Amino acid sequence: MNRAAVSQDPLVYLVDDDDAVRDGLALLLRSVGLRSAGYGDPLRFLQELAPQAIGCVVLDIRMPGAGGLDVLARLAEASDLPVLMLTGHASVDLCRRAFKGGAMEFLQKPVDDDAFLDAVQAAVRTHIASRGRLAATQAARDRLARLSGREREVLQCVAQGMSNKEIARLYALSPRTVETYRAHVFEKLEADTLAQLIRQYAALLD
Repeated sequence: MNRAAVSQDPLVYLVDDDDAVRDGLALLLRSVGLRSAGYGDPLRFLQELAPQAIGCVVLDIRMPGAGGLDVLARLAEASDLPVLMLTGHASVDLCRRAFKGGAMEFLQKPVDDDAFLDAVQAAVRTHIASRGRLAATQAARDRLARLSGREREVLQCVAQGMSNKEIARLYALSPRTVETYRAHVFEKLEADTLAQLIRQYAALLD
């Protein structure tokens, strides 16, 4: 089975009170080059989880102390890591509650090796892509903050499809002045084309 390599050195958190399950899944993940960290205590996992961690969580649904669904709820408030639920006692109700709580996948023990690896790698790729979009959006916001008030007004007009002459009339400016503002907008936002400018920044102007 062809599995694309996952970048950015992600970490798969294995949260299960069964040592043998954690060890077996860790070995399986190493076979495809994925790092993992095992936790038999879900509360310790929650305490030690790094907010900016990239990867996913494999979470047993039945554990002493804090159950998997409780941990899932707390994760939803503190992290954007995708969560794969793992259980040896599947039921329609548990599955429904897991997905309603934000789980990405629901796997039953003993889990099929290929199904497990496919689910983990899909979750990690999804998380990396999500983090990439967030980083790109934040970078765009940072560039947008470089604009002066007038440059931002010109950008809004450009995004609405207004011509330089229309913008000039709106703000009582000369067309040449508008051209200068427009050039500054493209330069500060590092955009090469109008399409790129609108695609990256129109949604951030509201």
